[in-house]
This record gives sequence, C-alpha cells and structure tokens, in this order.
Amino acid sequence: MELNKYLDVAPEVAAALAAGKPVVALESTIISHGMPYPQNVETALKVEEIIRQTGAVPATIAVIGGRLKAGCSKEDIEHLGKKGLAVTKASRRDLAVLVARGEDGATTVTTTMIIAHMAGIKIFATGGIGGVHRGAETTMDISADLEELSHTPVMVVCAGAKSILDLGLTLEYLETHGVPVIGYGTKELPAFYTRKSGFAVDYEIDTPAELAKAFAVQQELGFQGGMLVTNPIPEEYSMDPEVINKAINDAVAEAKAQGIHGKETTPFLLAKIKDLTGGDSLDSNIQLVFNNARLAARTAMELSKLA
Repeated sequence: MELNKYLDVAPEVAAALAAGKPVVALESTIISHGMPYPQNVETALKVEEIIRQTGAVPATIAVIGGRLKAGCSKEDIEHLGKKGLAVTKASRRDLAVLVARGEDGATTVTTTMIIAHMAGIKIFATGGIGGVHRGAETTMDISADLEELSHTPVMVVCAGAKSILDLGLTLEYLETHGVPVIGYGTKELPAFYTRKSGFAVDYEIDTPAELAKAFAVQQELGFQGGMLVTNPIPEEYSMDPEVINKAINDAVAEAKAQGIHGKETTPFLLAKIKDLTGGDSLDSNIQLVFNNARLAARTAMELSKLA
C-alpha cells in the first residue's frame, strides 16, 4: 500500500505492520473530549500499556499539526490532553480542512477507522460507537460512525453503542448497511454502561480466534465494510440500569431544552450523565475501554496468525 502523503506512521507501528505483528488502533476524542486533564492522559497511556501487556502494539490515532498520525508519542497524547476541548472533534467532514490548515484534531470512531485503514491497521478498540440519536426521525441526527462501518474494512471492538442513543434504530441502520454486529460471549447488545439492552445481536462469538477468523473471511470475500464487535462491560463495573437510565433521560431532556445538537450532543450528554451519577459513569467508561482494549489486542494476535 502506498502511504498517503499526509499520513505519519509511528516507527514502532510501522515496524509491527511490516513484520505482520498485531496492532490495535485507538481513538483520541476520548483524550481531548472524554475526561479532564490529567485523567485523560493517564487513561490513554494505561490503555496503550494494556495492549502492550497483551502482546500487541498500540496505535493512538489523531491529527497533529495537520498530519494524520497512526501512532502518537507520549508528547502528542499530553498535548491533546492539555489542550482538551480546544482540539477539534474531527469526523470525516473535518479531515481535509484540518490537514489543509495544519491544525489538530481528535479522531472519532469514524476518523480513527479511516486513518487506521490508510495505515493498514485492521483492529480498533474504543468505548462505544455513535449511532442513531433519540428523536432522529425528526432531527436526522445519525452518527457518521455507522456509515463508516458500512464501507471501511476495520473491526471495531466496543461496549455497544452509547446508551444515550436509540439502540433499536442503531441496529436497524447497521442491518440495512450490511454491518455484522457480533456479541462477544452474548446474544444481546450491550448498552455501554450496562451489559444488556433487550436487543439481539446478529451472532454470538466466544473466542478471539473465532472473531479473527470471521473478520479474515469477510475480507477474503471482498466485502468492503467493517465488523462491529460488542463486548459487555465487566459485571463488577456495570451500572444499575434504573440509575443510569434516569440520568440519561434527564440529560437528554436538558440537551433538548438548551438546544444542543450535532457534534456537541454526545460530549454534553456524557458530561451531564457523569455529574448526575456522581462520577460513577466515568469510572465505568474507563473500565469498559480497558476491557475492550484487551479483547482487541487478543483478537489482533489471532488475526496476525492467519496472515
């Protein structure tokens, strides 16, 4: 693959890819928009450490000074963490302008998939994907993450779609676009903060080896889209459904009252839910990201054996 002239692949990541070793992509919106400094930097570095301990190479994805980065240095991560909300939350529509202007961008699920694919990275761990927002039948507020999953061949390991969304409509959208939704050890879609949603996934798969084989076959068949692996939050960090659902409903109502919409919706809701739950939701969020990183790394290791 001829690398894009705007792309910088970190030496450690490039060496791993050249040697056929496992690599796991990580997003950077969670650093700049997901939590306060210095907790955001500590969490990002911990996720990288977990991936290394599992036997794979982490590649945190971002836009730094107009360069697409597949693999960030500690200094890059510190920069994004300190700059925080001043960093543009970069979706597909933002990339060209940010690169042209030489600006910074924190990558969403969408842009992490795009840059990972440019670099040749096939597996990506995140917290939760975006999806169809509640009330989308009137607002048409649907995350670009879903569209990206339909045509970019990267496996995304997450704890389900964020539970602030309309989960039923999110699954319908993914089905329409031919994206397989896999439950890791579950037949039910996890709901981010909780292990159950009441909605069924397409398939249950119980081992990283089987996940890797399914994704490898999908690529060999020539299908262009990705694969969504939903990994339930560990039981001990799962939140009380009544508590979290009340917090979500209250946050959604406040967002509507304040006229919050578009790309500001998710950061507003997550911050509000954190306040309403006394910080418990943020603790759960961090733990589910760690859990997804482990599974992604184990799956990447199995995928590397199939090459």
